[in-house]
Amino acid sequence: MKKGFMLAAVAISLGWPATMVAKSAINGSTPRTEIGTTAVSETKAVPATYQNLPDLTYAAEKAINSVVYIKVTVEGSSRTVQYSNPFEDFFGDFFGRGNGGGSQQRTYKEPDRKGAGSGVILTNDGYIVTNNHVVEGATEMIVKLNDNREFKARIIGTDKNSDLALIKIEAKDLQPITIGNSDNLRLGEWVLAIGNPFSLTSTVTAGIVSAKARTTGGNAVESSIQTDAAINPGNSGGALVNARGELVGINNMIYSQTGSYAGYGFAIPVSIMNKVVADLRKFGTVQRALMGISGQDVINYIDTQKEKGKDIELGTTEGVYVGEVSSDGAAQAAGIKEGDVITAVDGKKVTKFGELNEILANHRPGDKISVTYLRNKKATTTSLTLRNQQGTTTAVENIDDEQLGIALRKLTASEKEELALSHGLMVTAVRDGKMKEAGITKGIILMRVNDKDLNSTDDFYETVKRANMSTDRVLWIRAKTQTGYNKSFTVELSNPKKK
Repeated sequence: MKKGFMLAAVAISLGWPATMVAKSAINGSTPRTEIGTTAVSETKAVPATYQNLPDLTYAAEKAINSVVYIKVTVEGSSRTVQYSNPFEDFFGDFFGRGNGGGSQQRTYKEPDRKGAGSGVILTNDGYIVTNNHVVEGATEMIVKLNDNREFKARIIGTDKNSDLALIKIEAKDLQPITIGNSDNLRLGEWVLAIGNPFSLTSTVTAGIVSAKARTTGGNAVESSIQTDAAINPGNSGGALVNARGELVGINNMIYSQTGSYAGYGFAIPVSIMNKVVADLRKFGTVQRALMGISGQDVINYIDTQKEKGKDIELGTTEGVYVGEVSSDGAAQAAGIKEGDVITAVDGKKVTKFGELNEILANHRPGDKISVTYLRNKKATTTSLTLRNQQGTTTAVENIDDEQLGIALRKLTASEKEELALSHGLMVTAVRDGKMKEAGITKGIILMRVNDKDLNSTDDFYETVKRANMSTDRVLWIRAKTQTGYNKSFTVELSNPKKK
């Protein structure tokens, strides 16, 4: 990759220069030629090279009504600053109404931020998949269909690791996209990217599959389809379809020095999307299956060792070199050791780390897989049971309001000013649950959970979600009473339910 290139998510955010498109051409202030209306005085033969190009009109027409435009609003945060006014203090003291020279506070609210992206209709009753970075922190989402109807949307679930989110609109008789098979994609195969770049709705661009199982450094789940189909800001969450109009990926990022298309676009394979969406609907959170190893492509390891003057013979130049094995993990229990080379899973050849990631992303904790690996150039096949981040084989359920037993709301601007707080969430109700057991009562203001300051209820629930997927599964809460006393609470989250 060219030095200096940056990885960029391709949602439109506040301040994006969408006016790069010539404004006069949009508003009609300059003459323009309509395609197909110019008289042709001479019929010319179509060059043979053009005759060999595929007709992608069927794919575009089949899929375009299944791609939506998502407008997002993120409410601006409030902050309280202290300042002193010496003139007010002097005259206030003189007339007997000053604050004695003390500082004053003022609360400022930052303006709301606007963003936009794309989404793909999965069901005729309104389930839509998009990117997590499109809807992250959203306080309002408006979905615009290709027929210009608009609906408010709500979030069903999000997954930062895969950069996927599932949202829902209350609508019927929608046109869901046809799901394809990303595993069957071939290098050089034609694909279309459909989305809403620069707020230009329903845009289709064409290209080929440039690479599969590409690792980019953008997501924790690393296995992307690379394409040269033009993907620009606003395409995030849009569809990558094959020549049959079948969904094979969800567009999510580009490599670029400018933030605009430069020939390198990436999409999340539909095989990963299927698993993430199914988990979000069933569990409310993604069931991430782990082998308990870290590693790298074999060829990268060999090259690194050569740079150190070491000549390494592993018996292959393809596969995943195991650099570290977690204690009490699935791989260790199956006898896999540091220095082994994984070459296949369930009989499917593994040539690089991205392929292994994609296979694991389609499994849940508790699933059994067979792993073939080389040790001292000798092949061995073993069976292992995948585990979750807590090291168990059970599914992790989403922690819901019923288990927590708490209701929260943001502080109003006047409350922030009165209490001299820049952030926080007011506890408005407490029921039987984990919060009540920890001693939290109605009226307490939650300020911070683990390492996150609380500016919105989304901050709270996202932190709970991350803690629930961690090994210790504990919330460390800092709070204040309305009289200004500091409080600390420890909340142990419920054990995950058994399969």
